[in-house]
Amino acid sequence: QLQASGGGLVQAGGSLRLSCEASGRTFSRLAMSWFRQAPGKERVFVAAINWSGGSTYYSDSVGGRFTISRDNAKNTVYLQMNSLKPEDTAVYFCAAHAVPPEAAQAMGIMGVEYWGKGTQVTVSS
Repeated sequence: QLQASGGGLVQAGGSLRLSCEASGRTFSRLAMSWFRQAPGKERVFVAAINWSGGSTYYSDSVGGRFTISRDNAKNTVYLQMNSLKPEDTAVYFCAAHAVPPEAAQAMGIMGVEYWGKGTQVTVSS
């Protein structure tokens, strides 16, 4: 089971850190990712990380502003979000993959093995 937390309301230019804690099994050998879904839009890829944390991948819209990381000892994945924009407003979901993170990015929602519950991020202008 994956549980995301850390969402909230923030002004444009601000920062938030999302956390995704895994329970019930270990995800330490799986690639992990974050997706987001804005109102009325499809769920889209945001960032992914390999099992060791040594490789990361980002969508063009968040590269340079967001950072994905993980702590396998805590079975937790993080998404540090800086310089937030109103267009970042969405429900953010964490996910686990049975494929490498670069494949997870290419496959989008089709490559997800496990979904977590989302957390709402709202950025005001």
